[in-house]
Amino acid sequence: MGTYLNPGNSGFRRILKSNYVDKTGMIGMLNDRIETSDSLICMSRPRRFGKSYAAKMLCAYYDHTCQSESLFDDKEISQSASYKDHLNKYNVIYLDVAGFVSDVMRRDGSMKQVVNRIVNSIHRELIHDCPALKEIESVSDCMIAYVEATKMRFVFIIDEWDAIIREAKSDTEIQKAYLNLLREWFKNGNFTSKTVAAAYMTGILPIKKDMGQSAVSDFKEFTAVKPYMFARYFGFTEEEVKKICGDYGMDFEEAKKWYDGYSFAKAASIYNPYSVMMAMNMGEYESYWKQTSVAENLVTYINMDFEHLQSDILKLIAGEQLKVNVTNFQNDFQTFKSKDDVLTLLIHLGYLAYDSKEKRVRIPNEEVRLEFDGLLQNAEHTKLAKLLSDSEKLLQDTLNGNEEAVVNAIVRVRNTNYAPMFYNNEQALRYVIKFAYIICIDYYLKVEELPTGHGIADVVFLPKRDTSLPAMIVELKWNQTAEGAVKQIKQKDYPSLISEYTGNMLLVGINYDEDTKEHSCKIEKIKM
Repeated sequence: MGTYLNPGNSGFRRILKSNYVDKTGMIGMLNDRIETSDSLICMSRPRRFGKSYAAKMLCAYYDHTCQSESLFDDKEISQSASYKDHLNKYNVIYLDVAGFVSDVMRRDGSMKQVVNRIVNSIHRELIHDCPALKEIESVSDCMIAYVEATKMRFVFIIDEWDAIIREAKSDTEIQKAYLNLLREWFKNGNFTSKTVAAAYMTGILPIKKDMGQSAVSDFKEFTAVKPYMFARYFGFTEEEVKKICGDYGMDFEEAKKWYDGYSFAKAASIYNPYSVMMAMNMGEYESYWKQTSVAENLVTYINMDFEHLQSDILKLIAGEQLKVNVTNFQNDFQTFKSKDDVLTLLIHLGYLAYDSKEKRVRIPNEEVRLEFDGLLQNAEHTKLAKLLSDSEKLLQDTLNGNEEAVVNAIVRVRNTNYAPMFYNNEQALRYVIKFAYIICIDYYLKVEELPTGHGIADVVFLPKRDTSLPAMIVELKWNQTAEGAVKQIKQKDYPSLISEYTGNMLLVGINYDEDTKEHSCKIEKIKM
């Protein structure tokens, strides 16, 4: 068994020693495509969403140099009619492109030789396994001869296919050489039809575009924008997470709040698998996303500030959804022509969830929201940092009962581009309040328009478990009075909504008078 040629099943065998969630059903979908015009697959998804697990699973299944029945006989794929037809029946070329990039950078400090390193490594293993090929200089010709000698075609499994596109993001020559190598293998009638039974590429990015089209156009692509029938393999499904939580004795609803939020036409709820398993193993729900290297790129993209991108990021943090055009993104880390390009990249990185029907994005869950919030507070964004700073002071003034300061803070937000163009009803006021109190997302669970038996509470802030802050009920009025808003909270007994909460509670009434063009505020503290 080799490293790149027929690597065996040891990688998947090791994975199975942990609490493995069965994703082998994907193999059956790939089996249906082998030897067809749809046999080239590129499935991109964010880092730590199971890409490498899938690659090692496929190596173990297709590689003819090992016996893998014991690894798959009790898995979902064993129920497929194609199970035994393709099990351990092919030559496999396995490439971890990120590994090549890391090795080249460690040795030479430069990406210049990475494509040659890939070619030479495969060539060397082909000749080592079949010395009769040593006179063939071209790696592609060598692979053709190897297929003829073994009577088995190749299944290519390429993990982190886009590592070169990401790491050499400004070097078009290196990118061109790499894409030409992929075209030689997968868009060459003389080579592909003779040698390739199937190919599975996975990475963060879809295949880079060339003149608006995929640079390796024969691949069928399944992405974070549209995974189609592969959606349930994008991450963990809700049923899988419920079972995992049951196995570990962990609260499923907390898992849903922290790691759910990605949804597709073929899968209503998809969870971040790495974070789910980290939470189970650590016994605590928190953000494990911060341990990924791509998190550091977020500030760079936001700094671009295309078409007021920074303001839109704040809207996303506040719970808004944004309309996005995902069609013009060039599938790289360098070519950004609009705000939509940056937002589309954030979809592929997993920072945003995309609704393909509504064509809107949102922050998917608490884990990712904390990443946005933390990175923004540490970044040098004048507008964003000031809004967060002002919001922090507003919260403190509210807690201290400083009604005049609260009014002044709301007026400042009203005069920014975070406010609606037409400030003419209570919904417009609600929108302003949402941004004025944006810092509350760090300390509170916010519920808007919470229904009660006596009416609807406009905004309820429930303190998170690790804070000692008071709960807050905010009632909004238009052309009435702030005192009347607080009176309504009491009359309709909104505090009973959170009767299980014990501690201090603030009743906050906010009104806007169209005639005087002034806001007013009334704050009362009660004990539950």
